[in-house]
Order: sequence, then C-alpha cells, then structure tokens
Amino acid sequence: MQTRKLDYRIVTDGLEFPEGPIAMKDGSVLVVEIKGGRLIRVKPDGTKEVAAELGGGPNGAAIGPDGAAYVCNNGGFNWITQDNGYKRPHGRADNYTGGSIQRVNLATGKSTTLYTHCEGVPINGPNDICFDAKGDMWFTDHGKTYGRQMDCGAVYHAAADGSYIRQAVFPMVTPNGCGLSPDEKTLYVSETETGRLWHWPITGRGEVAKQPWPSPNGGTLVGQATGYQRFDSMALEENGNICVATLVTGGITVFSPQGEKLEYWEGPEPYCTNICFGGADMRTAYITVSGTGLLIAVEWPRPGLRLLHQRG
Repeated sequence: MQTRKLDYRIVTDGLEFPEGPIAMKDGSVLVVEIKGGRLIRVKPDGTKEVAAELGGGPNGAAIGPDGAAYVCNNGGFNWITQDNGYKRPHGRADNYTGGSIQRVNLATGKSTTLYTHCEGVPINGPNDICFDAKGDMWFTDHGKTYGRQMDCGAVYHAAADGSYIRQAVFPMVTPNGCGLSPDEKTLYVSETETGRLWHWPITGRGEVAKQPWPSPNGGTLVGQATGYQRFDSMALEENGNICVATLVTGGITVFSPQGEKLEYWEGPEPYCTNICFGGADMRTAYITVSGTGLLIAVEWPRPGLRLLHQRG
C-alpha cells in the first residue's frame, strides 16, 4: 500500500463540524454542519449561505431523485471545544429527542421529516445515505453512546416519499459510511469503531444476501484499518474502488473491490470525515475536515463515480 500526503486547497473554513458533502452541478458544494444544525451551500468562491436550518445533528446528505436533499439527522451530540478551537463530538446530546431522515426543498429551505422509526423501532443516530437508480435510499444508523451504553447499529432501506422502510442489516457496531458499487449489485458499509469495511450482494428491494455465522452481521469483510484507526463515510470511484474517510490518523484509505488496500492519503487533521467527487471530469475530491471546520478540494488520480443527481 502506498502512503501519500493530500495536496489540497481550502475551499472554505469556519464551518461548524462539516460532513456530508454533495458536489452540485453548478459548482457549489452542499455540506451539513453537525454542530451548527444546518445545511450549508458553499459556492465556488468559498462564500457560504444557509440552505436550511435543521436542528439536531444533520450528519449525512444526498440528493434524491426529485432534486431535494435528504439528510440523516443523528439528533445531536454534546461537544468539546479545545483551547485551540478544535471541536469534537462527545456522546449523545443532553437535549436529544431521537434521530430522523429529513427531506429539504432546496428552493425554499423547508424541511420535512420522513422517518423516525422502522416497524416501531426508533432510528437512533442515522449517519450516511445514498440513493439507487430506482430512487430508493440506503442509510446507516450509527446509534448513540450515552453513559456506559452504546446502541447497536443497523442499515435501512427506504422510499424517498416516506411510504416504505425496512431494516436490511442488523446488528452492526457503529455503521457509518454507505455506498453502492457502480453496477448497484453490492452494498458497502464501513464501521467506525472496528475500522472495518463490509459488503453484501443486493438481491432485491432492500434485501441483501447474508453470510452465516461467524459473520457478526451477515456481511463479508472487504478490509480493515491498519493499526488504531476508525472509519467514517465513503465515496466510490468510477472503477469501483472504495474511498473511506479515516479518523485518528486523518486521511482517505482506498480499497479495491477485491479487498486490496491500495493507497492511504494522509490529510491535515484527525477528523477527515467525508469525501465526495465532482467537477466536469469527476476528478475533484471534496473532503470535510471537521474538527477545524474546513472543506478542502483535491485533484484525485482517478474519476469518482457519478451519482444519481450528477447523471445527465
């Protein structure tokens, strides 16, 4: 595996723990602010405007088939701000009332809540989201940590209109990033605390083929972190490689679909949390550097996978 340093430029700063970047067709980038409770539009010149006030803890985001933004709201964290201004989350917010999936009308900024439960079970800390070509969403529920307790996580599949939701994978240990292979036959999910990347064959609407015990969640292990690292969200390349934002050391770990660890790109701080691809040739990687509130851009060596909202 090759280790390299990211050669990046700062798109904007001053964000309140940004995550969930979405590269838009007009050259802007949408990001959530988990600490700020907002959806922010970052323009190409780095200026920022509030796209929606969401409250709680907006975490992952994706554009759906109707052009709206769909947001995983984890319900909020408590926060630690260090003397140098560095911010990091610390456990479930004292005013936490639950997690949800929100739909945001980008023209008006109005948000509606689509899901808070699945078959009576609360969605505790939804984290990352992606859409398939049929317009359905996959999203992870990272769970919450509070006191001496930690929720078991899960992966859900749901319709964009709020009419259908089902649990696809359970249990998981802090599932975070999720993504689909270019042919949409494979679901990938990363776990934060284990530093593992899993995959499942997709066999139907919201259905995946599961491996028997001793797989803890029915998935097949793609690969895992080297040493003490934690995995966050992900984006896929056009060729099927999986790019996983990596915490602790802070960077991007690139896996092949066969599980080979190809590259590690070292970033500027421990909280490199999310990555997405944009630009005319899909070779601009936008990365959220959350503790210091940065959105950075990197010229990537290969094109990223063009997502549903980026397709012509």
